[in-house]
Amino acid sequence: MRSRHRKISRGKILAAAAAVLAAGTAAVALPQANAAGGAATDAASQAAARAITGTAWAVDERTGETVVTADSTVQGAKWDSLVAATRGRQVRVERTPGVLSLFAEGGDAIFAGSARCSLGFNVTTNSGPAILTAGHCTAAGRQWSTTQGGRPVATVRQSTFPGNGDFALLTYNNPATNAPSAVDTGGGRTVAITRAAAAQVGQQVSRMGSTTGLRSGRVTALNATVNYPEGRVTGLIQTTVCAEPGDSGGSLFAGDSAIGLTSGGSGNCRTGGVTFFQPVTTALAAVGARIGG
Repeated sequence: MRSRHRKISRGKILAAAAAVLAAGTAAVALPQANAAGGAATDAASQAAARAITGTAWAVDERTGETVVTADSTVQGAKWDSLVAATRGRQVRVERTPGVLSLFAEGGDAIFAGSARCSLGFNVTTNSGPAILTAGHCTAAGRQWSTTQGGRPVATVRQSTFPGNGDFALLTYNNPATNAPSAVDTGGGRTVAITRAAAAQVGQQVSRMGSTTGLRSGRVTALNATVNYPEGRVTGLIQTTVCAEPGDSGGSLFAGDSAIGLTSGGSGNCRTGGVTFFQPVTTALAAVGARIGG
């Protein structure tokens, strides 16, 4: 971590955070009952099932199936409601170990008081260099530094959380800051990031975070809705990449392309699990920023 912090202080602030708590309706629409009399009841049960805390709903675009992921808290009546609402439909229900939760710290560290989060990708705005990170992190404060208790280097300018995403724009307090578009993958190595790209199901991706470092996996679904205890998040990328608390906000990338920002998930890097990411393309469009100069 010490070497990463030195890089950050020289302007090489790289890997980031993001967790999206959106208050909208779930992105997945299940088929409605054919019988008019049962349609309203059926729709109500589906809506209730989609709101169950500890579940995530996504679409596998290759098969057209709705993929429902249930964590260890979905038991008893919650499990019965989920099974009843998905029975007989083009739905695949899967279990994941642990509890779906936000990874509230993350990547190469940035601090607001005693709170720690992660830098996202360095981006460029019309007013100068900035940081893309997680919106939920900004509840800890508006001024962020690269060392705990250190001098602030960036200020929150725009933040979305909860709502239609979990991302924030932090502008550098010094507009002359050298903020290269790269990911620090540890050991003195960096990966240049030249563009942002949308994730694709089946794509191999890598994630960088301060707790578990560089990890890889693949994209399993898009437009996922996750019912965290803190609220509902929509529009996320679902992956097999492991993550743990402290990895939140870490950068998800493929080659030279920025793909996503770590949101949350379940499990860990010893037993495995599922992790969700905020799409970078959506965040960039919302804050009016771009990758690179």
